[in-house]
Amino acid sequence: MNGFETILPFLKPIEHLILDDSISEVMVNGPDCIFIEKAGFLEPVRGVSLGAKSLMVAVKNIARRLGDDISESKPILDSRLPDGSRVAAVIPPCSVNGVTLTIRKFNTRHFGVEDLVQAGTLERWLANQLEGYVLARRNILIVGATGSGKTSMLNVLGKFIPSDERVLLIEDTSEIHLAQDNLVRFEARQAQNGLPAITIRDLLKASLRHRPDRIILGEIRGGEAFDLLQLLNTGHSGSLSTVHATSAKQGLSRFTSCVLQSGVDLPYRAIKTNVGDSVNVVVHLERRPGRRLVSEVVEIHGYDPDKDEFNYGFIFDSHKEQV
Repeated sequence: MNGFETILPFLKPIEHLILDDSISEVMVNGPDCIFIEKAGFLEPVRGVSLGAKSLMVAVKNIARRLGDDISESKPILDSRLPDGSRVAAVIPPCSVNGVTLTIRKFNTRHFGVEDLVQAGTLERWLANQLEGYVLARRNILIVGATGSGKTSMLNVLGKFIPSDERVLLIEDTSEIHLAQDNLVRFEARQAQNGLPAITIRDLLKASLRHRPDRIILGEIRGGEAFDLLQLLNTGHSGSLSTVHATSAKQGLSRFTSCVLQSGVDLPYRAIKTNVGDSVNVVVHLERRPGRRLVSEVVEIHGYDPDKDEFNYGFIFDSHKEQV
């Protein structure tokens, strides 16, 4: 059974949207307001209604089918299908306009660097530059907004890792596909059915016992940034990760803020110093109508506590001439 067959019996009115391979995301903003993302553009869907009661029943049945629950006491669902597609829902009263349901389809096509070059995501010389960073074991942080292509870029950069290295991949939800033979995959687990949660922080700490040559962390969201920073400071070079941010500069700020969420008792500037010494390259991706592209590539040369700023060296800025 594929992922969609798990939920289709409950979503017949939008079955055609879910099965349409050209649609990457289906967004239900209440029973009578539906949008899709297609070819990078958002489009409204006319003439389709799920019905308020039917939509609520559907979401509850989907949650149960996925081994989860959504109710008044737990009004938020964040789950995934067997194929990796994501299903997120929020029910009233937290969702004011009725049940909100978002289905983000898993992209089964694994893009290579040539695909990104042909799509205009980045230029050939920049692709070569990024490959050089990976081979030189630089620690790379990929930043961008939701849907900007961070995971696709992480997939591409991961393919540059030499095949004789042992790679340990840690994700909240399994999305990244690497071809290395010596690949170890860890996935976090939410608390459910009486089982305790296994966090990204738990898995990062466990990773040290498995002799990784490189550690890839799918996404930095909170206190796990401190554990990753500790790994980078102790010689685990060549690591890759992503974080939500709207620029390269904000990406470093976001990383620093996530370190603070760990509860670590360190001065803010000391954390910035560690970040400046550990993160070597920041790649920022931007989402524009109909396309995604690399907008900034920045080398980080430490942190200046007197000026309270990171030392940047722009390699590429799409808003200016090539550096």
